[in-house]
Amino acid sequence: MPQIPEKIHELTVGQLSARSGAAVSALHFYETKGLISSRRTSGNQRRYTRDALRRVAFVRAAQRVGIPLASIREALARLPEERTPTREDWARLSEAWRAELDQRISQLGRLRDHLTDCIGCGCLSLQTCALSNPDDVFGERLTGSRL
Repeated sequence: MPQIPEKIHELTVGQLSARSGAAVSALHFYETKGLISSRRTSGNQRRYTRDALRRVAFVRAAQRVGIPLASIREALARLPEERTPTREDWARLSEAWRAELDQRISQLGRLRDHLTDCIGCGCLSLQTCALSNPDDVFGERLTGSRL
């Protein structure tokens, strides 16, 4: 990983890509989504402050656990601009995602536990299928294939 001297306070998109491991196209995408920001030079080149490295790491870590970009953007918006997010920031922001992740884990566990039973059965019953209708929620309101 290339080292950037401490006296350099701004990074080119290539430097940010090399240090963060994110593709240049991903960095441009993150910028269009408001996850990171840059300034433009007189030659219209992007320059990122050093805190963008930690923000990109934050985005990529959150994406790996399945957090939607909109939620990541909301979390990053709560941080002061041009300040590197700290461990405490990460803990505070990620705490809000805990319930959502617990729910996904539960759903994945249910899928794993019932997947073997469903392979090849072909029932697709919205009244009894444990995968498409957990806890028979739809059966209480509707019958048939309306959904």
